[in-house]
Amino acid sequence: MTNLETRPTPELCVGHGRSGPLLERHEARDVPLGGIRNMNVRRTLPQRALPTVGAWCFLDEFGPQDVQMRVLPHPHTGLQTVTWPIEGEIHHRDSVGSDVLVRPGQPNLMTAGRGVAHSELSIGQSPRVHAVQLWVALPDGPATGAPAFQQVVDLPVWTAPGVAATVMVGQIDGVRSPAVVHTPLVGADVALEAGAAVDLPLDATFEHAVLVLRGAARVAGEPCGPGPLLFLGDGRPDVRLESDDGARVLVIGGEPFAHDLVMWWNFVGRDHAQVAEARADWESPSRAKRFGVVAGHGDERIPAPDLPHVRLKPRRRPSEPSAAPPTPREDG
Repeated sequence: MTNLETRPTPELCVGHGRSGPLLERHEARDVPLGGIRNMNVRRTLPQRALPTVGAWCFLDEFGPQDVQMRVLPHPHTGLQTVTWPIEGEIHHRDSVGSDVLVRPGQPNLMTAGRGVAHSELSIGQSPRVHAVQLWVALPDGPATGAPAFQQVVDLPVWTAPGVAATVMVGQIDGVRSPAVVHTPLVGADVALEAGAAVDLPLDATFEHAVLVLRGAARVAGEPCGPGPLLFLGDGRPDVRLESDDGARVLVIGGEPFAHDLVMWWNFVGRDHAQVAEARADWESPSRAKRFGVVAGHGDERIPAPDLPHVRLKPRRRPSEPSAAPPTPREDG
């Protein structure tokens, strides 16, 4: 439910302009999590050619699998985590004082601001877990503000014949989630019955992407199964979703993010100095001044890896769609 890589790669992102309607397939990469035995995640954000979708800057899917999760207290800065459980339960505690069970259908949003710490533990001896973990980059103000936590237990659902879209963040066609976010965003889990077809309404000023969670679907005519992220660009008032045998797809989108970002381990900052300062503060004996204390763990925590021996600088998304691997095609 976090980035536990022992040698994290710097992810260097910068704001970008409109791209128009596209269909770009971005393959997932398997990332082993050193802190959880025998657990891999499928990461589709960030990518070299697609660092962000709106303010969404990180997307991991893990499971379904039986795994004993024991993630000790670790820090975050400059971001908002959005945890979307599909199967299984996880015990979440944080330095804001939250102590909750993360359950399917109930998104959990933790706003790191200047600094927060949290832990995640499995429930039961051999728990079945399938979930999506997303990060949202915070704009100026909230990025250095106070931490917060919200668990939403009752989400609205947009419906059409054979289709139910649970709106976890933002709104679809006036159906609005109560989740508190800090930039214009949308996130929805769309269930398609066998034979269903729908034109899902979108905000044409947003850029969007779709990840198939189960089954197989056609997205704007493009066949998709679990694994890759399909980037739709922006300028779309809707997207056609179809499935012959039934599917479940995640739709995310947002207004293109205007700020430069440097992402490393569990920190998001504007530049190298902010990330280096956050790491130093987490390794300091006085770390609680910035990150607080997660109850129930004593002195246990996950130490930060060493910073790479380079100065982290923001990197731009390729200006031409053809620069993205694999070669995309325009949707016309």
